[in-house]
Amino acid sequence: MSVSTSSPEKGIRVVTVDHPPVNALPATGWFALADAVRTAGRDPEVRCVVLAAAGRGFNAGVDIKEIQAHGRTALIGANRGCHEAFSAVYECEVPVVAAVQGFCLGGGIGLAGNADAIVASEDATFGLPELDRGALGAATHLARLVPQHLMRTLYFTSRTATAAELHAHGSVWRVVPRAELAQAALELARDIAAKDGELLRLAKAALNGIDPVDVRRSYRFEQGFTYEASVSGVGDRVRDTFGEAPA
Repeated sequence: MSVSTSSPEKGIRVVTVDHPPVNALPATGWFALADAVRTAGRDPEVRCVVLAAAGRGFNAGVDIKEIQAHGRTALIGANRGCHEAFSAVYECEVPVVAAVQGFCLGGGIGLAGNADAIVASEDATFGLPELDRGALGAATHLARLVPQHLMRTLYFTSRTATAAELHAHGSVWRVVPRAELAQAALELARDIAAKDGELLRLAKAALNGIDPVDVRRSYRFEQGFTYEASVSGVGDRVRDTFGEAPA
């Protein structure tokens, strides 16, 4: 598992996740990502953070195999790790641009939904297949990307929305060919980083302060139901059929 950081231009820090095959992160990966984002945001020389990923897709959520192997201990670790990573993106002292390619699922929605801006590749898809995985959560963040009724439909059906559809809803800034994604994200980050660094930090704090929903609290509320599903056994029952064809 790799979370790397680079500084391609003055004022811009890129945090990249690379955890083959699908960037489904174990608990330690979520904490590592949180640490990288928080460290970048605390650097007084940084004015914008780009959250990116290597490989087939942006993020496929938590490592289901880890939870299947280690049960409730792993589930608690995943819950806490996701909460920490999502919070790190939201609370980052400077704006965060998510560069999304391929699939953005589960925990990926938590990351992208808490980012300040999203640039996506044409093949990007966004969704919460949680009901197919014996879990719940991140509706808080999907609700920041699409209207309420669409969020519920996507959630209940485990279907996905395309980057073009999210662009039409105004939650994705630009949709570009995959080969142009990194450059497009850098262009937006460059525009942001051109502003005064101190004022940017004040602006980020101000915008978070007027959010109508406390995303940290509402996501923690959702996680309680994920744990309830696990304790009741329904979570394990659904997870054990993950990847199988329906009967």
